[in-house]
Amino acid sequence: MSHDDDTLDLALEWKLRAAAIPAAFVLALAFHAWGTGHWLQRTFLTMVPHELGHAITAWWCGYGAIPTLWKTLIPDARGTLAPLLIAALEGVAAVHGWRTNRTWLVALAVGLAAVQLLASTSAPDTAGAAITFGGDAGAMVIGTLFVIAFVAPLGSRLRVGGLRWGLLAIGAAALVDTSATWWAARHDPDAIPFGEIEGVGLSDPSKLDEVYGWTTHQIVHRYLTVTALCLAAIAIAWAWGVWDARRQARA
Repeated sequence: MSHDDDTLDLALEWKLRAAAIPAAFVLALAFHAWGTGHWLQRTFLTMVPHELGHAITAWWCGYGAIPTLWKTLIPDARGTLAPLLIAALEGVAAVHGWRTNRTWLVALAVGLAAVQLLASTSAPDTAGAAITFGGDAGAMVIGTLFVIAFVAPLGSRLRVGGLRWGLLAIGAAALVDTSATWWAARHDPDAIPFGEIEGVGLSDPSKLDEVYGWTTHQIVHRYLTVTALCLAAIAIAWAWGVWDARRQARA
């Protein structure tokens, strides 16, 4: 086998898959409930996926955004470099998927291209709202992808040097920390971080409310919808990963 992690006995692998993801969420919830742990989560594990969420959404909307710590720099007008780079990335993915008979990769590339076309031609206010919403929503999606990476198949580069364990810890923390705010906001509007952030400006919820006209109910409902979809995707990937590894172990 090409990677050191692939030497794991398959009988152990399915047990790791069965236990690791639930355990990661339990630990993430425990850290979130602890004041210092919550601060550590937000500062070192959630902030980067949040800013990447803003930036990635901006790229697909046609803006050359630059993610930094605690703030994503987004130009006032759309450019040409970011859309061209994203289109090139989608094209490379589609060609690679075609050549390697990976239909799912071709479909993904085509889907992302369709999203880019819609997003990059949308009205500036629509794009601005999407980019703002993309902070917490993007953190949850990125966290979900990191968690799902744990069930990467044997031979995957994600299994080199324990990379998947690190991604699992970051992903679970990002998803728990971000979604907890909106779960609490169902019955407690004070949990929503309205207001201004020093050196940044309006917080994302305040911008969605005051600039783009979203109601509090819409903000909470839309974030919780993303949460539900992310958890559903993780549950499906987890169940399939455990079943597949156990099937291979029995074989």
